[in-house]
Amino acid sequence: MGRTKTIALALIAALAALTMDASATRAQTLAALPLPSPSAQSLNEARPLAAWTAFCQRYAAECAIDLNEPNRITLTPAIWATIVSVNRRVNASLTPISDMDHWGVPDRWDLAEDGAGDCEDFQLLKRQRLAAAGLPRRAMRMTVVIDEKGEGHAVLTLITDRGDFVLDNKESAVLAWHRTGYVFIKRESADTVAWVSLGGVTSPVTTANR
Repeated sequence: MGRTKTIALALIAALAALTMDASATRAQTLAALPLPSPSAQSLNEARPLAAWTAFCQRYAAECAIDLNEPNRITLTPAIWATIVSVNRRVNASLTPISDMDHWGVPDRWDLAEDGAGDCEDFQLLKRQRLAAAGLPRRAMRMTVVIDEKGEGHAVLTLITDRGDFVLDNKESAVLAWHRTGYVFIKRESADTVAWVSLGGVTSPVTTANR
């Protein structure tokens, strides 16, 4: 009887240890991810920028919508680490330059193939690299905002199961959209080759901010 009781107590202790280990592992996993936050709400259709339309004519695959892809990224610590790493690496690798200085035009969207570009070129390159790493392009949307200077600016919004997060060439951290301080104007639709309004009161014609 005493031996049976000892075995039972040992089993209970082992199960308790496994439960504690599982809880600790889950806590570490959650700690490696950003806190959940509300998603940005899209409203009506919005007019795309002329420079985006021209970019899509040159790089059709970068603008294509595959409805078989998920429209939301399921974040894991590994995926989050990849996102943070790509944001930092691209920010560090490109030389910022305005489109006027670079190309002699107010607004041109490219993939910074010569190692230089302005805000949208940074974000387009990040999306290309994240898509190559296996993230669904459909859940990564180019977005036009008004920045802290009151100027047009482009960021990349990642639509995830923990909310919408922004990749920005002005910031090494990946932030929840509502913590950027920007006014969100519009972004690419996840369902068709078009843009949707995010409720901003004004719509910039260009994204000339570096």
